[in-house]
Amino acid sequence: MAEYQSIYSRVTVTNPTYPGVPVRTGVYGRQGKPSLVYWFGKIGDAQIGPVYLGWTGILSLLCGFIAIEIIGLNMWASVNWDPVQFVRQLAWLALEPPSAEYGLRIPPLNEGGWWLMAGFFLTASILLWWIRTYRRARQLGLGTHVAWAFAAAIWLYLVLGLIRPVLMGSWSEAVPFGIFPHLDWTAAFSIRYGNLFYNPFHALSIAFLYGSVLLFAMHAGTVLSTVRYGGDREIEQVVDRGTAGERMALFWRWTMGFNANVESIHRWAWWFAVLTPLTGGIGILLTGTVVDNWFLWAVKHGVAPPYPATMPPVVDPSLGVTP
Repeated sequence: MAEYQSIYSRVTVTNPTYPGVPVRTGVYGRQGKPSLVYWFGKIGDAQIGPVYLGWTGILSLLCGFIAIEIIGLNMWASVNWDPVQFVRQLAWLALEPPSAEYGLRIPPLNEGGWWLMAGFFLTASILLWWIRTYRRARQLGLGTHVAWAFAAAIWLYLVLGLIRPVLMGSWSEAVPFGIFPHLDWTAAFSIRYGNLFYNPFHALSIAFLYGSVLLFAMHAGTVLSTVRYGGDREIEQVVDRGTAGERMALFWRWTMGFNANVESIHRWAWWFAVLTPLTGGIGILLTGTVVDNWFLWAVKHGVAPPYPATMPPVVDPSLGVTP
């Protein structure tokens, strides 16, 4: 029996370059002449380009470049413009938000003003890219699932850097720019508000995160295991149930009792992935604005046991009374 060869086998299928379906264009058309890259063909489609940017794409890249320049130059200045130390300490360098004394006011540049400016341009870049993603999907006649999945991630980003700090009345509540400083902020945030592990929305976010990993791994494993039968041609499998589609369905029906089809597994994965930042953002937004101590909240609602009687009583700092 001849087996279908794909990019995951020893044969890479190469097609002539194709500029794409004709679409209505505005001022800017699709840029770049399509070309083929051999090694890209080993991990995906070998064709590179053309790319459509449009005014939203150009402005997004420009704003993103300005934000990265502000962050990078401030980090470089913090090590006295030493390129060696900049590279060595890059993971530890930070651009910090304004201190609490400024509240929501605009501080001097060197006392948090640069952070505000970088955040403005980075937010503008992300929102412009979302508009570009949505418009490209609509013009190509696609569903807008990618744009709304991206919006879920933007929601969490805005909660951390804009919505919650505004509700708390201080830019100091926001996250610094930097790799380890961001992780340090997360750890300190959890400790300050009584351990985020007791936050039910944090728990939901982690459940959806792990669920997403499991669903994507299960789906990827199922498709890769049937590539030799053409299982990677998923659209064809939806309308023409061939050998690969039958084997996928039988495998999960035999091992789990039921099976998702080639279309519904993507709905499962989409919802699990999208709900990860949505629930996470809700949990962060409630922290400090509605709940000041998640451990005491969990004790009050019977989620967590109180400290043993041998330990000193825990005082709710917001109420000044023993729970």
